[in-house]
Amino acid sequence: MSRSSSRLLATTSTQLSSLPLRTLRQTTRPFSQTCRRNVDSDHPPSLLDQLQRSQPQQAKPTAAQPPLSSTNSGGGAMAEIQRILATGAIQSARNQPTPNASASEEILGSSNSKSEWGAEPFHFHIYAHKHNAHITVTKPNRGAILSLSAGNIGFKKAKRGSYDAAYQLCAYVLDKLNQWGWHREITTLEVVLRGFGPGREAATKVLLGAEGRLLRDKISKVSDATRIKFGGTRSPKPRRLG
Repeated sequence: MSRSSSRLLATTSTQLSSLPLRTLRQTTRPFSQTCRRNVDSDHPPSLLDQLQRSQPQQAKPTAAQPPLSSTNSGGGAMAEIQRILATGAIQSARNQPTPNASASEEILGSSNSKSEWGAEPFHFHIYAHKHNAHITVTKPNRGAILSLSAGNIGFKKAKRGSYDAAYQLCAYVLDKLNQWGWHREITTLEVVLRGFGPGREAATKVLLGAEGRLLRDKISKVSDATRIKFGGTRSPKPRRLG
């Protein structure tokens, strides 16, 4: 430090030490509220501001009334903080939907949708032709629960129309219905057969076997919905062999 700088520092310190303490206190200005940024007004009030607004203004302690201890005020503030946090947690829990809904409840639907099903029975449609087999299970309001074919379970090309493919398809459909809990919801079941392919006999064997033990007693009707050609365009000339 140079000689002139040290002399100025010594002079300033001497002048400050000679001033009374009251003068020094007056020169110190408190923090002004105008120094707050405009951005602070855009943010929501903090937790401390909420506590100050919620608590009533306490009167200044007089000589006869001693001031409250710091332990009591601190305990009240902590209790208020816990109350606000608990209220926020309850409100957020109410707004959030119920998590981890089971797959069976989503598939079965709510009680309101069950009341709209109607009085008709459930339907177990079996469409079997020489190239493939299709099985569709519907609710009383004709809404599909499950619809699969032999190709959906891994059979390809000509194997889709075989007896084994239709048998495994029907067993797979019944197993899915039991897993999803539909054997408890189905009270009356109507089996609808269509077509004269190998899957017609295979599906009947499955329903009468061990795989259909949970739904066999609920079958009230077996109908045939095979379409009969009537009118329309003329059929092609039949193929003659030999």
